[in-house]
Amino acid sequence: RSKPHVNIGTIGHVDHGKTTLSAAITKRQAEKGLANFLEYGAIDKAPEERKRGITISTAHIEYATDTRHYSHVDCPGHADYIKNMITGAANMDGAIIVVAASDGQMPQTREHLLLARQVGVQRIVVFVNKVDAIDDPEMLELVEMEMRELLSTYGFEGDDTPVIMGSALCALNNQKDDIGVNKIDELMKAVDEWIPTPQRDLEKPFLMSVEDVFSISGRGTVVSGRVERGILKRDTEVEIVGKGDEVIKSKVTDIETFKKSCEESRAGDNSGLLLRGIKREDIRRGMVVAKPGTVKAHKSFLASLYVLSKEEGGRHTGFHQNYKPQMYLRTADEACTLTFPEGTEDVDSKMVMPGDNVEMVATLHNPSAIEVGQRFNVREGGRTVATGLITRVIE
Repeated sequence: RSKPHVNIGTIGHVDHGKTTLSAAITKRQAEKGLANFLEYGAIDKAPEERKRGITISTAHIEYATDTRHYSHVDCPGHADYIKNMITGAANMDGAIIVVAASDGQMPQTREHLLLARQVGVQRIVVFVNKVDAIDDPEMLELVEMEMRELLSTYGFEGDDTPVIMGSALCALNNQKDDIGVNKIDELMKAVDEWIPTPQRDLEKPFLMSVEDVFSISGRGTVVSGRVERGILKRDTEVEIVGKGDEVIKSKVTDIETFKKSCEESRAGDNSGLLLRGIKREDIRRGMVVAKPGTVKAHKSFLASLYVLSKEEGGRHTGFHQNYKPQMYLRTADEACTLTFPEGTEDVDSKMVMPGDNVEMVATLHNPSAIEVGQRFNVREGGRTVATGLITRVIE
């Protein structure tokens, strides 16, 4: 595959035409030999999949433009979007937000934008759909203005974001090309140009979370784990983060992958790293080995949480302020306390119920290497009760 790969998705309020638009895109790109046409029904009946113990229906669609290859996600249900974004079942580099001209922005339009912002989506393209139902051009101008304001409110570039007006249904049925297929072409051009090509894992600074640690007599201490990102060459300085506030400095003198000594270890490899001058008891599972200066240990953070429903194997009852479960961050397993963010009303009587999507502050008993955009699981009594995403580091 020679073209750069980008992950995108359609988001927006129920019945505003996300799935129709997804179908219309595949139809148009199929006419150019760049996709297989997927009918509305095939996308709408998305198979259920389980990710991190959570049931999500997601349609995964593929197509290309002249310059890029896309993986495109469309979810049938509103709850599926929330679960999808928080669990990372589909990582989005960018999104197309669909808004019906007849309704303008609605609650889910706003909620999806907020979620997109929280999961680190930088840029969004707006598709104002169902324009065939509107006779008044001023009405369309109003919808566009409102959407630009809303984007700015959530920290997106409201003034510069491309806004395309069209009808996905016309495009799908080959009617009124000026608001149909021509607008699909315009949309794809905007997506190509506005949504940046993401930095892939190999290009990011090296990080490996420690799964195991052992000493080899006469050689020293070896830490093993799966490399999350970046490339590490032999004889490179690293930092080991996650032992209280102190950072342990070392040098990797040998790298083993698949029982062979190698010059380098890269994203996706399961590797053992031989650390110079480190005692076995200085390192424990859950710490991270990283490029110096790129990762810090923190104790508390703000997180977006999805609490598993009873059917998904979660709790049968809700929980209150100061809930104390175990937090699983990469390979670390830390006791933590969950509290409501400052300014929440009635914190003492407030309950979080199974199936809820909620923002909470997590405070770890021991500092751990964490960063914004990182996902985690919350467990209690041997089962996953929630899954979440770090949206802000507090201290």
